[in-house]
Amino acid sequence: MAAHDGEINHKSLLKLAIPNIMANLSLPLAGLVDVALLGHLPQIEPLAGVALAGLIFDYVFMGFVFIRMSTTGLVAQALGAGDMEASAALFFRSLFIGLGLGSLMLLARGPIGGLGFLLLDGEALVEAQGLIYYSIRIWGAPASLGTFAVTGWLLGRHHVKSALILSVVLNGLNILLDYIFIFRLGWGTAGAAYATLIAEVTAFLVGLFLVRARWGQHPLPPLKRIWERGDLIEQLRLQANILIRSFCLVSTLAVFTNLSAHFGNTVLAANAILLRLLNTTAYFIDGFSHSLESMAGRFAGAQDWRAVRESLRLSLIWNISMVLLCITLFLCCGELIIRGLTSHDAVVASARVNIPYVCIALLFSGFAYIYDGLFLGLSSGKLMRNAMLVSIAGFLPIAFLADVLQRPEFLWIALIVFMALRALTLGRHTGNIEYIARNK
Repeated sequence: MAAHDGEINHKSLLKLAIPNIMANLSLPLAGLVDVALLGHLPQIEPLAGVALAGLIFDYVFMGFVFIRMSTTGLVAQALGAGDMEASAALFFRSLFIGLGLGSLMLLARGPIGGLGFLLLDGEALVEAQGLIYYSIRIWGAPASLGTFAVTGWLLGRHHVKSALILSVVLNGLNILLDYIFIFRLGWGTAGAAYATLIAEVTAFLVGLFLVRARWGQHPLPPLKRIWERGDLIEQLRLQANILIRSFCLVSTLAVFTNLSAHFGNTVLAANAILLRLLNTTAYFIDGFSHSLESMAGRFAGAQDWRAVRESLRLSLIWNISMVLLCITLFLCCGELIIRGLTSHDAVVASARVNIPYVCIALLFSGFAYIYDGLFLGLSSGKLMRNAMLVSIAGFLPIAFLADVLQRPEFLWIALIVFMALRALTLGRHTGNIEYIARNK
């Protein structure tokens, strides 16, 4: 592929975005199936337990999503510069980092789980269900982090259809096994965990096959190029900044969910469902963010700053359109969607009153995700880190005020402030794209 070919327009953006959207939506869809199947069990504890245990994996897997994020931007820049050896070296370096970190997590599964449940506040029956889920799913950690590297390389090379295939395998298999293990075999929480574990390992193996199929003219880089000191330091510095950024994001959601548990299982389950819906729409919008990430990185590698700006402009147009569509859907059909995920009337009632807050949070988060895509493509980890630190500083006081005043709606107000600060702190830098790209 040439370093720079083709006009930047809506068609070229959608060519990347549509497969990304389809890949992204398959992930929350699998989570929604978990919620729907567990939410219709007679007891509420399995749903609440998986929600709590899921926070640990959010910390672990979303915290280490820097493997995917850093790989995509750097590989896209290598694509723009026409450097095939750098692209190959980035794949192996990211893969080794992912497998290494995943193996360390598996070895430390006891302390990680113990600390996680110590920090989470849940009733005894809820934590027991969460422990079942955690103790099974943790065995997929190396495969999950390895898949991050595979996905990042495929997206950076603009092989979005291959990334879509990988996502469909991961989440389609998860959904199928959820149905078999939870609904047909009645395994409950353990069934949800086994379904995810098997899907994660299978997806990693399929991902390696897809990379081999797309390897093309890439050379096999020597070990000294893979671990070249300057390249390694640059990638680790970027990953460290993205790690801090991701840690702040996951911490925000963890505090939100943990404080929700202080209001009882009904509020916890209701907020877990609403967060799942918010994340589902975020993944939908994130398809444009991932496309912008690949395009911005590629054009930055080719030093075409006009194309970078035009990619951002088109992405924002589609972002606004998709956000308004999702808000309309929530306002018109929110209760119907919630009832499809749980049959508990008290949970439905608790979730229904907070739908307007979800819509406002979605409005700001849409812009934040697009700006994330831009600066990830430019590998501007420091800027993203600082923006997230400001955002979580605005979130925490309001969130803890909700607990002090026993006002659960304040949790949603805190989340809105968090998303608004993300959008504002990132958006203010979009006028200095070339300077930021050259001074990471």
